[in-house]
Amino acid sequence: MAPIDDGHAVHYMSVPRGTPIYGSDEELVGKVVEVWDNYRENIMDGIVFETPDGVQRFVDAPEVARTAELAVTLSIPAAEAAQLAPPQGAPRHQGGPRRGGLGRLFKRR
Repeated sequence: MAPIDDGHAVHYMSVPRGTPIYGSDEELVGKVVEVWDNYRENIMDGIVFETPDGVQRFVDAPEVARTAELAVTLSIPAAEAAQLAPPQGAPRHQGGPRRGGLGRLFKRR
């Protein structure tokens, strides 16, 4: 099997909805629904994805090996990813303008 052509590596917040996600075995796991960001620590919390049969699952950041232009690759095989739990709680920050910093300085809300 040829390696996945996923393009150049990109920041996790640049990964768009619908990007395919592959397991470490290069099997398709699903498509990105949203990327969760731990804003306070400026790190990825994880990715909510939808499996081919329409079930949403959450993969924690340590199981994400690579985010790229054309695909996300996990550090776990597809069979293990299929057993992940659904997302819990409210979505975390998902990009776009963040409140705080200069916005707080200029009193924008």
